[in-house]
Amino acid sequence: MIEIKNISKKFSDRQVLYDFNATFEEGMCNLIIGQSGSGKTVLMKCLVGLLEPTTGGVYYAGTDFTKASEKERKRIRQEIGMVFQGGALFDSMTCEENVAFPLRMFTNWNKAKIADRVKFCLDRVNLSHAYQLYPAELSGGMRKRVAIARAIALNPKYLFFDEPNSGLDPQTGIVIDRLIKEITQEFKTTTIINTHDMNSVVEIGDKVIFIYKGHKHWEGDGTNIVNSNNKELIEFVFATGLLKRVQNTF
Repeated sequence: MIEIKNISKKFSDRQVLYDFNATFEEGMCNLIIGQSGSGKTVLMKCLVGLLEPTTGGVYYAGTDFTKASEKERKRIRQEIGMVFQGGALFDSMTCEENVAFPLRMFTNWNKAKIADRVKFCLDRVNLSHAYQLYPAELSGGMRKRVAIARAIALNPKYLFFDEPNSGLDPQTGIVIDRLIKEITQEFKTTTIINTHDMNSVVEIGDKVIFIYKGHKHWEGDGTNIVNSNNKELIEFVFATGLLKRVQNTF
């Protein structure tokens, strides 16, 4: 579980986050949504330690990451898996080598144990046929699955996804969503997803937090979001012409 308590973030004279409180439970897909510039990315960077909040704390299983020693921060970071928007795979490495990379960096495992773990992770994301392929030889959906395999290689307690469906067609996006949901439940990770994708909200949104101008403006789940009376949330959810037409059928 991750808790954020009274987080605010200010850059010079510009306030980005205001007194933000939230709890992210294990075994659940916790989605953060909001317009560009609303503070989603800043919040996620504060959560993983890429930015220091101006005030407040980020608690991993009760430990305040913002006040932890460097040794304690390193321990927590090794329990975090991250899937970046573009996948961030190494172009010069095969799928197998990409997934093995964090194991070689952060463990003292022998080659056989690393190979076994790499096989497990790639098989788990249905890429048993792609071990020796390079990122340039993969489709967008396959690259995202390799990135997920790499993220779970160290068996993390916490998984972060930044726009996991960016650049994917809707059907492939659904495949990625369902894989994220399965892995979250199977390994009981605390999963936090930064997304604009309303399909993801409906498909896997166990908890959804809507950020508006740096404030937590709404909290609920993917099944009741369309029935909200929150004006700003509804304008965000039904932003496109197609979805506005769908809204009129309710």
